[in-house]
Amino acid sequence: MPYTNVFLQIKENLQIAYRQAIDSDARLDELRKAGHGKFVAIFTEDQGFTENSNRFLPYVQELVAEFDAMQNSAHVAPETLEVFVKKLATLLQTLQVFKLSK
Repeated sequence: MPYTNVFLQIKENLQIAYRQAIDSDARLDELRKAGHGKFVAIFTEDQGFTENSNRFLPYVQELVAEFDAMQNSAHVAPETLEVFVKKLATLLQTLQVFKLSK
Protein backbone atom coordinates (compact mmCIF):
# COMPACT_ATOMS: atom_id res chain seq x y z
CA MET A 1 0.00 0.00 0.00
CA PRO A 2 1.53 3.32 -1.06
CA TYR A 3 0.09 5.31 1.86
CA THR A 4 1.39 3.18 4.74
CA ASN A 5 3.30 6.00 6.48
CA VAL A 6 0.49 8.47 5.86
CA PHE A 7 -2.06 6.02 7.30
CA LEU A 8 0.09 5.51 10.41
CA GLN A 9 0.23 9.28 10.92
CA ILE A 10 -3.53 9.58 10.38
CA LYS A 11 -4.18 6.83 12.91
CA GLU A 12 -2.06 8.63 15.51
CA ASN A 13 -3.88 11.90 14.83
CA LEU A 14 -7.27 10.20 15.10
CA GLN A 15 -6.27 8.83 18.50
CA ILE A 16 -5.27 12.34 19.60
CA ALA A 17 -8.56 13.73 18.25
CA TYR A 18 -10.52 11.04 20.11
CA ARG A 19 -8.89 11.83 23.46
CA GLN A 20 -9.31 15.58 22.96
CA ALA A 21 -12.94 15.11 21.85
CA ILE A 22 -13.75 13.23 25.07
CA ASP A 23 -12.27 16.07 27.15
CA SER A 24 -13.89 18.78 25.03
CA ASP A 25 -17.32 17.12 25.12
CA ALA A 26 -17.10 16.94 28.92
CA ARG A 27 -16.31 20.66 28.96
CA LEU A 28 -19.24 21.33 26.62
CA ASP A 29 -21.49 19.50 29.09
CA GLU A 30 -20.27 21.81 31.86
CA LEU A 31 -20.88 24.89 29.70
CA ARG A 32 -24.41 23.73 28.86
CA LYS A 33 -25.20 23.15 32.53
CA ALA A 34 -24.11 26.74 33.13
CA GLY A 35 -26.48 27.94 30.40
CA HIS A 36 -23.87 28.39 27.65
CA GLY A 37 -23.12 26.49 24.46
CA LYS A 38 -26.49 26.89 22.78
CA PHE A 39 -25.21 26.11 19.28
CA VAL A 40 -26.52 23.40 16.96
CA ALA A 41 -23.36 22.18 15.23
CA ILE A 42 -19.64 22.61 15.67
CA PHE A 43 -18.85 22.46 11.95
CA THR A 44 -20.76 23.72 8.95
CA GLU A 45 -21.56 21.59 5.92
CA ASP A 46 -19.03 23.47 3.79
CA GLN A 47 -16.25 22.21 6.06
CA GLY A 48 -16.78 18.75 4.57
CA PHE A 49 -18.48 16.90 7.41
CA THR A 50 -21.75 15.05 6.91
CA GLU A 51 -22.25 14.83 10.68
CA ASN A 52 -24.22 17.64 12.32
CA SER A 53 -23.58 17.67 16.06
CA ASN A 54 -22.99 20.03 18.96
CA ARG A 55 -20.41 17.56 20.31
CA PHE A 56 -16.96 16.65 18.98
CA LEU A 57 -17.07 12.86 19.27
CA PRO A 58 -19.53 12.27 16.38
CA TYR A 59 -17.13 14.09 14.05
CA VAL A 60 -14.25 11.89 15.20
CA GLN A 61 -16.44 8.84 14.62
CA GLU A 62 -17.24 10.07 11.10
CA LEU A 63 -13.54 10.40 10.34
CA VAL A 64 -12.78 6.97 11.79
CA ALA A 65 -15.43 5.41 9.54
CA GLU A 66 -13.98 7.18 6.49
CA PHE A 67 -10.46 6.12 7.48
CA ASP A 68 -11.55 2.50 7.88
CA ALA A 69 -13.09 2.61 4.40
CA MET A 70 -9.86 4.04 2.95
CA GLN A 71 -7.76 1.37 4.64
CA ASN A 72 -10.01 -1.38 3.25
CA SER A 73 -9.98 0.07 -0.25
CA ALA A 74 -7.68 -1.32 -2.93
CA HIS A 75 -7.09 2.18 -4.29
CA VAL A 76 -7.40 5.55 -2.57
CA ALA A 77 -7.45 8.55 -4.87
CA PRO A 78 -5.08 11.34 -3.82
CA GLU A 79 -8.03 13.76 -3.86
CA THR A 80 -9.93 11.56 -1.40
CA LEU A 81 -6.95 11.49 0.93
CA GLU A 82 -6.49 15.25 0.60
CA VAL A 83 -10.12 15.97 1.52
CA PHE A 84 -9.86 13.61 4.49
CA VAL A 85 -6.64 15.19 5.77
CA LYS A 86 -8.19 18.67 5.52
CA LYS A 87 -11.18 17.55 7.60
CA LEU A 88 -8.90 15.94 10.18
CA ALA A 89 -6.80 19.12 10.35
CA THR A 90 -9.93 21.24 10.78
CA LEU A 91 -11.10 18.99 13.62
CA LEU A 92 -7.73 19.03 15.39
CA GLN A 93 -7.36 22.81 15.02
CA THR A 94 -10.86 23.39 16.36
CA LEU A 95 -10.23 21.07 19.31
CA GLN A 96 -6.99 22.94 20.06
CA VAL A 97 -8.68 26.36 19.91
CA PHE A 98 -11.50 25.11 22.15
CA LYS A 99 -8.99 23.66 24.63
CA LEU A 100 -7.10 26.97 24.81
CA SER A 101 -10.24 29.07 25.20
CA LYS A 102 -10.77 28.21 28.86
